[in-house]
Amino acid sequence: QVQLAESGGGLVQAGGSLRLSCVASGSTSSIITIGWYRQAPGKQRESVAVISSGGSTRYVESVKGRFTISRDNAKNTVYLQMNSLKPEDTANYYCKADTSTSYGVRFDYWGQGTQVTVYS
Repeated sequence: QVQLAESGGGLVQAGGSLRLSCVASGSTSSIITIGWYRQAPGKQRESVAVISSGGSTRYVESVKGRFTISRDNAKNTVYLQMNSLKPEDTANYYCKADTSTSYGVRFDYWGQGTQVTVYS
């Protein structure tokens, strides 16, 4: 199993920055990809940014050029640096780990989420 703990959310003015952190514990060697997702009230949860164990990244179009996902393997931590924040970035942000057992069975693990609120 993998446990995920997010932090770093908060209230920020439009144009400002925040850095989210996601600390993984447990069977971290089983993690294939880890990413950030968000869900705003009344909307579906969407993928924001994902990073693979090899370091490749992908972003939703709306955050390209503003958000950067990175990982510190020594600390089992994934970061989401969010710059030039907009009110439409307001959401609860979740960390998700996509894992695989030695038998190839896949599991997803989610954190509890951290709220990001951007005001204009």
